[in-house]
Amino acid sequence: MHTFTLKTHSRDQMVEITSQVRNLVRESGVTEGAVMVYVPHTTAGVTINENADPDVVHDFLLQLDQMVPWSQSFYRHAEGNSASHVKASMMGSSCTVIIDDGRLVLGTWQGIYFCEFDGPRTRQVHVKITAG
Repeated sequence: MHTFTLKTHSRDQMVEITSQVRNLVRESGVTEGAVMVYVPHTTAGVTINENADPDVVHDFLLQLDQMVPWSQSFYRHAEGNSASHVKASMMGSSCTVIIDDGRLVLGTWQGIYFCEFDGPRTRQVHVKITAG
């Protein structure tokens, strides 16, 4: 397993990590198999989405804030970050990408994103590459 650290700079942020994952796959020498990206945090997640237009990330975070607002009086979690826990569960804590001919099988406009919902923080991303 490989682990890398990233620092986020705002409460809600999507950080594209495709290049880090791609580099780890290349360094592994695995040409056929799968890579799992896992985020071990309850207030952060990982997803695959469009990486060509930065407005997609903006719109994505805006929509999540509308669906799961921060300032709601009905939240009971004492730390005050219930919205971040909900958003992280909506995104999920892992994603898997096929490796074919040594490359990630992603669509033309797809990228892997670390999703921060309780930043800024220093976070860990675990990457497991499996041949097969």
